[in-house]
Amino acid sequence: MYLVPAAAALGGMLVYPLYQLVLVSFFDYRQPQVTGAEPLRFVGWQNYRALLGDAQFWEVLLNTVGFAAACVLGTLAVGGALAVLATRLTPWVRTVLFLAALGAWATPAVTGSAVWLLLFDPTLGPVNQALAGLGLTEFAGHSWTYGKWSAFGLVGAQVVWCSFPFVMVTLYAGIRAIPGEVIEAARMDGASTARVAWSVMLPILRPAVAIVTIQSIIWDFKIFTQIYVMTGAGGIAGQNLVLNVYAYQKAFASGQYGLGSAIGVITTLLLLLITLVYLRALRRQGEVL
Repeated sequence: MYLVPAAAALGGMLVYPLYQLVLVSFFDYRQPQVTGAEPLRFVGWQNYRALLGDAQFWEVLLNTVGFAAACVLGTLAVGGALAVLATRLTPWVRTVLFLAALGAWATPAVTGSAVWLLLFDPTLGPVNQALAGLGLTEFAGHSWTYGKWSAFGLVGAQVVWCSFPFVMVTLYAGIRAIPGEVIEAARMDGASTARVAWSVMLPILRPAVAIVTIQSIIWDFKIFTQIYVMTGAGGIAGQNLVLNVYAYQKAFASGQYGLGSAIGVITTLLLLLITLVYLRALRRQGEVL
């Protein structure tokens, strides 16, 4: 009963908007319908058929899946490595590391994106100037957001930079919670450091790893701000579009709200599917979350 108020609030903020999103996706909902100049017209699955028959949609979907996967792996690798490093640092050095990481975590996405654009600016950016000063003259005036893959790499690095603190803090807490007697017993049995990490620590940390992985998948799959700000709303000729930016362009730039809603529904279903598959894989390994 104590959860009823919170459940009601979440229902109002999440369930009802999701219901409206699904509902709009079945209508021809454009600017004339918004202003009331024309009546709503039910089109059924037409918006979904239009998307599935659009080659650009499949390209954007592939971009989104590949970009999100790279960001998730990068975030887990950086956050996990720093979590292990933090257990080996002195208290004051660890405090400095955590404060710096939480500064990146607390930075708004728009601000962080603008700072990274300044750092990698073709003419004024200190990164290009430093590389050119080291003799890599091809980086003088180099545009990191012009090419498709360099732009995705730059945005992905920014996403990892602002996301790894959550992984680092969560896994660090999990590592510190492992009983020292368990690790000591493994070492006494002759297990190497790598063997202890793989066979002892990782199974204990699996619930924490599952949480940070699912959170990272959700966050990185629905990236919007970084792509929109750093690539100029999707890059040259839409080469850096991801699903959320693509939905924004269809709904607000083109005024096709029904089509944009259909993209949102597909994105939500894909996230649910990925999460369920991941949880099912954990359950098969005997993990209880």
